[in-house]
Amino acid sequence: MRVPHNAFVVVADGRKMLFFRNEGDAEYPNLQIEKKRVDQNPSHSEQATDLAGGAMGTRTSGGAWGGGNMEEVDFHQLEEDRFAAETAELLKERALRNDFESLIIVAPPKTLGELRKHYHKEVSDRIAGEIDKDLTKHPVSEIEAALAKAG
Repeated sequence: MRVPHNAFVVVADGRKMLFFRNEGDAEYPNLQIEKKRVDQNPSHSEQATDLAGGAMGTRTSGGAWGGGNMEEVDFHQLEEDRFAAETAELLKERALRNDFESLIIVAPPKTLGELRKHYHKEVSDRIAGEIDKDLTKHPVSEIEAALAKAG
C-alpha cells in the first residue's frame, strides 16, 4: 500500500491507539508518532461484579420475566468498543480541523468493525486504506513493512 507523504496512519486495537504521520514518501514510509494512548482495561473477570444468573451484570435473551437465558455482560468487550468509538471521535475532531488529508487505519477485524460504526463522513472521505491486523505491539519498522506489503 502506498502511504502518501504526510498521511495520517492510525494503528489501534481495543486498548491502544497510535497516531503516526508519514514523514517519508509513498515508496519509503517513515512513520513518526504523534500521539499514543493506552487504556487501562482489566480483564472481564476483574470487572464483573456478579455471575451469570444474578440480577447485576447480566442481560436476558428471550423476555423480561424468564423464558430466556441469562448472559453475562462482557465488560472488557464493552470497554474495548467504547475505546474504539473514542478513537473514531478523535479522528473526527482532527479531520474537521483538516489535520490530515489521507488516512490509513490498521486494526484487528473486530476493532476495525467498531471503528467503522463511528466514522464521521469527513473521516470516511479521507480513508486511503485499511489493514485488518493487530500491529499495536509491533515496532514501527514492522508496521512500515506491513503497510508496504499490503500494496
